[in-house]
Formats: sequence, C-alpha cells, structure tokens
Amino acid sequence: MLRVMADHRATIVWQGTATPADFVKGKYTREHAWTFDGGVTVAASSSPSVVPAPWSNAAHVDPEEAFVASIASCHMLSFLYVAAKAGFAVASYRDEAIGVMTKNVRGVPWVSKTTLAPSIEFAGDRQPSASELAELHHAAHDQCFIANSVNTEIVVATS
Repeated sequence: MLRVMADHRATIVWQGTATPADFVKGKYTREHAWTFDGGVTVAASSSPSVVPAPWSNAAHVDPEEAFVASIASCHMLSFLYVAAKAGFAVASYRDEAIGVMTKNVRGVPWVSKTTLAPSIEFAGDRQPSASELAELHHAAHDQCFIANSVNTEIVVATS
C-alpha cells in the first residue's frame, strides 16, 4: 500500500480568446497561469521553441524551464542539507542548469538530459576536497525527490 507523505498542489488556468475557427487551426494563446498552494501565481506559456509567437510568450515560464528549475532547485536543497549534515557551511550556491530536449524512441520530444552547473562557496575554515564535494553531490542526487521521480539523465558538472 502506498503511504502518502504529503501532497503538492498547483492550479493551472487558461482562458481562450480565439474564435472556434482559429482555435482548431492552432491560432490560440498558450499563455496561462500557475497558482501554487502557497498563493504564488506564475505567468506561464508554451516554449517559443515549441509554439512560435504570437501564440506563446517568451517572457513567461514554460513547462520545460520549470522542469529544469525543479531538478536544479531540488538538487540544491538536498545539497545544502547533506553539506550541513557533513559539517560544511555553504555561503552561496548558484546553478546555471541546462535541459536538453531530444526525441525518444517513439519520436516524442522529452527533456532527456539536464546538466547542473553549481558554483558553490563554502564559509569557514572547513572546505571540502574535490572527492568530498563529489560525494556531497552524489548524496544530494540520491536524496533529491525530483531526481528520484524522473527518467531524465541528470549530470552535475563541477569545475
């Protein structure tokens, strides 16, 4: 039996303005809103690489960007946790994550690989060695809820 630990909610709202004739031709806005259970609303749209303007809005978050951000954010939060448990104080963490979309064996596009590129500054005298840093990233990956929920290859590029 599956034991539910928590549930996470999002409300997605789209309102069409196209005529029925335009809608069936694909001439409708992909702009919509995501509202999360904490009350934050985010302007969203399809990616302009998937649906060109004017039917998408590049200024809005698209699902693929949000997917990459959720992987990077989860890794960061897990990293901060395992670093603290290992006695390393993190002063700052910045990630320039990149997700790559390819087609699967059925020809359906998917985010097949996400490369995380964290730049981390540690505070205090205790600084991790290269092998300890690699161990922290490995432990963070193992602990990350999102990484454990997806088939996307996740790579951590460290300098």
